[in-house]
Amino acid sequence: MSTFFGIFAILIYLLIAFLLGLGLKKGQLHPSGSNRRFLVLAGLTGVLLHGITLFIAVFTPAGVNLEFFNVASLASWLAALLLLLSALRTPVENLAIALLPLTAATLLLQLLIPAKPVLLANASSGLEAHILLSILAFSLLVIASLQAILLAIQDSHLRNRKPGGFIRALPPLETMERLLFQMIGLGFTFLSLALFNGVLFVDDVFAQHLVHKTALSIVAWLVFAVLLWGRWRFGWRGRSAIHWTLIGLLILLIGYFGSKLILEFILERA
Repeated sequence: MSTFFGIFAILIYLLIAFLLGLGLKKGQLHPSGSNRRFLVLAGLTGVLLHGITLFIAVFTPAGVNLEFFNVASLASWLAALLLLLSALRTPVENLAIALLPLTAATLLLQLLIPAKPVLLANASSGLEAHILLSILAFSLLVIASLQAILLAIQDSHLRNRKPGGFIRALPPLETMERLLFQMIGLGFTFLSLALFNGVLFVDDVFAQHLVHKTALSIVAWLVFAVLLWGRWRFGWRGRSAIHWTLIGLLILLIGYFGSKLILEFILERA
């Protein structure tokens, strides 16, 4: 049953991305009010089905299963959920053209690739909160990075005075920048809480198999702290914001998913 839900969610994600892309190709910069609501609600239906699939895969009788593809699918699920909820209030639904196919891909990998379970049995509520905060922070920063990439394209086209159809479909540059820093600020807050929580509830955050993840998470935290300070103190925007955002996310990617990939698939450790 969970596989059926997962496949249906994948089809919904891809259909929404296709319809949004098709609208842009036809010159429709944004869906009409009723169509937009339909697409967002359909996307949230896909998110619900994806969530059911994840719940069955992650919460097993033997414990919480945090193997690589489950975690990747969970992070993309949260990113899709947050984007669609934002689209209820702000016209950012075109960002789903990039995000939903990525979410569909991670869910497909979760369904197709059998991975060795990485069970978190008898975990304390504090440790579970640390994991949830970490994934939530990462998901928010993924959305921020997608916005940063689109902002870079938008800025480049405007500088060259070539605002093509796709660029004109994006919210105004000022709105994109404001949303970018809102997402970064929220992601930074959750990352801060995750690091603080980890110090309190993880037995040894600098143990051999955690030291690289901890160190790179702290470096990423510093990158985003500098970016937010620069925004507040010097009004950083545009290319500075884009570069710092992408650098911070890249460090987080290497710190968590890079190390997890190596531990689970190369060294065969949890």
